[in-house]
Amino acid sequence: METRGLVKTFGSVRALDGLDLSVEAGEVHGFLGPNGSGKSTTIRVLLGLLRSSGGEAQLFGRDPWREAAELHRRLAYVPGDVSLWPNLSGGEAIDLLLRMRGIDPRTSQKAALFERFHLDPTLKGRAYSKGNRQKVALVAAFAAETDLLILDEPTSGLDPLMERVFNECVGEFKARGTAVLLSSHILSEVERLADRVTIIREGRTAESGTLASLRLLRGGRFDASLEELFLDAYT
Repeated sequence: METRGLVKTFGSVRALDGLDLSVEAGEVHGFLGPNGSGKSTTIRVLLGLLRSSGGEAQLFGRDPWREAAELHRRLAYVPGDVSLWPNLSGGEAIDLLLRMRGIDPRTSQKAALFERFHLDPTLKGRAYSKGNRQKVALVAAFAAETDLLILDEPTSGLDPLMERVFNECVGEFKARGTAVLLSSHILSEVERLADRVTIIREGRTAESGTLASLRLLRGGRFDASLEELFLDAYT
């Protein structure tokens, strides 16, 4: 996954202003910035929901705007605010999402994931709490075993035990060679999982690299936390 000089304008507003971002296979890449910095716009361009105004965006070397339907078979997206079909059970929703990617639900790992995430798949979508709606989206994503995971505040509503299960699943996907873009306001989560981090500011790449390289840029403060590095990028 890669963007080069990505630009997106909405009228006179320049939401993305030459953004550079890349995620390699087998890498968890933290994507950080405050509200309004351009993270959600970037993700919508990568998902083919918005057309860029300039620059390049590629998934697997292809254009997400022109080839969204085919590319979505190779990726899974988890937003921070999940909406479900109210009259479908969680299990039915997951089966539908798997079939949309060309996956037979009977051959997936969904049963094991139900157990790991303590999710009752028989409940209707309207009966789930926010945390359980989030679990449905995570099970659907992890059961698909895709080549790319785009995770936007994926642990919103999860308790610490389920956050640990999420971390384990991300680690397993990374080990299998999956590329993971992780956007989260929980900086400790990103620090724990990410191989590299990109911090954006006003639609531009402010800093990008491993935590070690970012610490070196800050005068060799090798004990600096990601939170400190993030705040430094905005001062």
